[in-house]
Amino acid sequence: MTIWVPQLPSEGVRYRVIADAIALAIQTGELAAGQKLPPQRQLADRLGVTVGTVTRAYAEAERQGRVVARVGSGTYVRGNEAPSGQYFLASRPAEDGIIDLSLSLPPPHPLRAASLGRVLQEIAVEEPLLQRAVEYQSDRGVPEHRERLAAWMTELGMPAEAESLLVTQGGQHGISLALQALTRPGERIAADVLTYPGLISAASQAHLKLLGVPMDEHGMDVDALARLCAQQQPPRLVYVTPDQNNPTGTPLSESRRERLAALAYRHDFWIVEDGVQYLPAVERGTPLYRLAPERTLFIFSTSKVLAGGLRIGTLLAPAMLRERLGTALRAQSWMVPPLMVEAVCRWVASDDSRVLLDWLIEELGARQRLARERLVGYSLGGRAHGNNLWLPLPEGQRSAILTAALAQRNVLVSSAEPFCVGSEPAPQALRLCLSAAVSREALTQALDTLVELLAEPPAAPWQTL
Repeated sequence: MTIWVPQLPSEGVRYRVIADAIALAIQTGELAAGQKLPPQRQLADRLGVTVGTVTRAYAEAERQGRVVARVGSGTYVRGNEAPSGQYFLASRPAEDGIIDLSLSLPPPHPLRAASLGRVLQEIAVEEPLLQRAVEYQSDRGVPEHRERLAAWMTELGMPAEAESLLVTQGGQHGISLALQALTRPGERIAADVLTYPGLISAASQAHLKLLGVPMDEHGMDVDALARLCAQQQPPRLVYVTPDQNNPTGTPLSESRRERLAALAYRHDFWIVEDGVQYLPAVERGTPLYRLAPERTLFIFSTSKVLAGGLRIGTLLAPAMLRERLGTALRAQSWMVPPLMVEAVCRWVASDDSRVLLDWLIEELGARQRLARERLVGYSLGGRAHGNNLWLPLPEGQRSAILTAALAQRNVLVSSAEPFCVGSEPAPQALRLCLSAAVSREALTQALDTLVELLAEPPAAPWQTL
């Protein structure tokens, strides 16, 4: 049987070259509407590239709306009809015209749903896996699952051993488990003065007193934390996102990481290190769980890398806490659903996960550059491949007024208030979740709207009464 095999130029990024060849073949009629593209492995063999390269090329062609992947059937050239609701295009317009940059979500990509469909089909025909999925399992998770997740974390540059891991229902669940296992109502915990709202909410539900530690361009002010420990009873634990503070994106410097680790031993407090907001290894610092392994719990999740809806994460903990954490998990939900964990483990072992991660890093980098070009001249915070951008507002601008004006123009962003710890006034700033826009085009539209509003004179005081 003859299959379509394009003639490729010798130069250029391979997956893009293949995606461009698909587009050209459709435009010239070489590939007709409804025609099935070659199986990825066959085309990879013919072209002398990896299966992952072809998978990424097909995903890019689908993102452009030229083809559609049908689970269990293959990838087909799309006809002239409008896309049906069955298929998801990353370039689709925002529903109701709203561009939501208020939630830190991963950029949409059709490979997410397609990959999940493939692994679920594999599971559906394997009787032992189905049997395990309907039975009770250990609170810490199936050993094979923990081994696969530990190996994946190690591949991503976060070394882990299966014995150290507890499987969780996402990063927020990891925070709740840590607080339940390590604290009692009324105790004090500490975090950056601007921190993740999920931690603030979890601390409130656990009836804990949350203390805000000052921060600057080097991250948490560890000297201020040391003074707090010396002047008062040390906090029971310190929560920190060392690679990129949420919302500001500020990383904790290497010297402060070392001092924080030493302080934890000196004053006998725990460190809860949140690594859910993924960054490529080159932008990460030394993990605190490597500097203070007996005093640190490390939280990771698949939410920002693969898919948030699966609610699968990990909690890496020292040996002395594992039984206590397992008891806390068992009290909350008994176990994490093994079917979802199996799906994630198969996904991370596939080429699809590597293709998606490569695309994610490239896409976030492009969005960060786009935002910085549009907002040139403003003071900005954030990492080169982070989800978020922090925008301190110019003198006279008020975040409450600006967020309301943006909402009237169908652009949603977050002000600083939800991230504030303690009674300090919130800074006049916005957090922009660049990753949440459905496309770069939508992001550009939102940023242009923001720039227009920033250029307008600040509202007079009487206008805000």
